[in-house]
Amino acid sequence: MVEKYDHHGTTVSVQSHLKGKHREHCLCFLGCAHFKPNASDNCPLAQELFEYDVRNNMTTPVWECPKYESTQ
Repeated sequence: MVEKYDHHGTTVSVQSHLKGKHREHCLCFLGCAHFKPNASDNCPLAQELFEYDVRNNMTTPVWECPKYESTQ
């Protein structure tokens, strides 16, 4: 099932079972040493993707990345 909801002031569509789950699946949020959101030294790939998402009202979890390094 696909539902619509308000995300940062824009109506978007999402598969109901995936709504709000991008952080659970995104390598960045799963402990990448380069991921520093809101910091000037944030990963340039993550920052570029974030800016794209904001500009286009999308959410794109990262499942594969050449720069991933675990913080553990």
